[in-house]
Amino acid sequence: MADVLSQHEIDSLLSEMSSGTLDIDNITPNQNIRNDAANYDFRRPNRISKNQVRTLTSVHEIFAETFGYYLVSKLQTIVSISVTSVDQLFYSEFILSVTNPSCIYVFDIHGTDGSGILEISPSLALSLVERLLGGSTDAPRKGRSITPIEQAIVRGLIDHALSDLRNCWRSIAELKFVYSRFETEADFVQIAPSSEIVVVVSFDVNIGMHSYLMNLCFPTFALEDILAKLNKQQVTASSIISPERAKENMSILKQQVSSTYLPVSAILGRASITVADLLKLKPNDVVKLDTSISQELEILIANNRKLAGRPGSIDGKKAVKITRELQPEDLIDQDILYKNEPKP
Repeated sequence: MADVLSQHEIDSLLSEMSSGTLDIDNITPNQNIRNDAANYDFRRPNRISKNQVRTLTSVHEIFAETFGYYLVSKLQTIVSISVTSVDQLFYSEFILSVTNPSCIYVFDIHGTDGSGILEISPSLALSLVERLLGGSTDAPRKGRSITPIEQAIVRGLIDHALSDLRNCWRSIAELKFVYSRFETEADFVQIAPSSEIVVVVSFDVNIGMHSYLMNLCFPTFALEDILAKLNKQQVTASSIISPERAKENMSILKQQVSSTYLPVSAILGRASITVADLLKLKPNDVVKLDTSISQELEILIANNRKLAGRPGSIDGKKAVKITRELQPEDLIDQDILYKNEPKP
């Protein structure tokens, strides 16, 4: 503990400093002044903490994965969605970043007094329309304003996206996102004051070989009470996916698997000949295989030995009748004996 100065010592110190015979640096010669101050912009306060940003990122990563699976089933092509950033911006800055024209879907957040925005690029909307109508997404689509008919086609996907978003937010709060209206110009959308801080979640949507942008915008004043509850430990996949959604996903998965094409081939037999005999082969020559009529044929599915069968014909066409499923002991042996064939 530092020594306490007497009144005489204080008066002497002050008089020496006033006369200039004593410098302040002589009092603390070995002390280093710490310069650990950080700049802070009072016009742009951080309304959400880093931990809350991580939680929002986890929630919307699950939304991106769930909605991506749905687009795969609807578009019948490769689709992947990933979260690229979670930013805090002034609402005016977000409006300036939106392209013109654009596809802006305003939705009400039931349970709060605010609204949100789901914004997708016109190129993405046109690609979705093209694929839903049976077209191809190989060529990139040039952005333009979408027509009312195209709006109606994309509307179903937007409703499903909001439903998936609600399920992903369920672990934090029971919110309901309901479609309100569609706009093509950001200047006509006013969900918050220009100086209000909003949370913008940006996504990268990959359809085939092309990448598109999608953004979600939430005003912080509408989610202020909910943001206080955000905790990364609360977000788990099991708590987000409801039993009904899991059943629906399983049904979609079974439907996609059942319509998947797999190559099926039957091995009639094998033969080994020398190179000299191979060079002497002529049309109508016969190569003797290593199988007999009393043996089953191997049936390969996607180049994997799965079934056994017998050759035959149906309506004049060559065919193979499946007799049984291969067992582990069959997969060890190269040849398969037809067990049901009576021995002479």
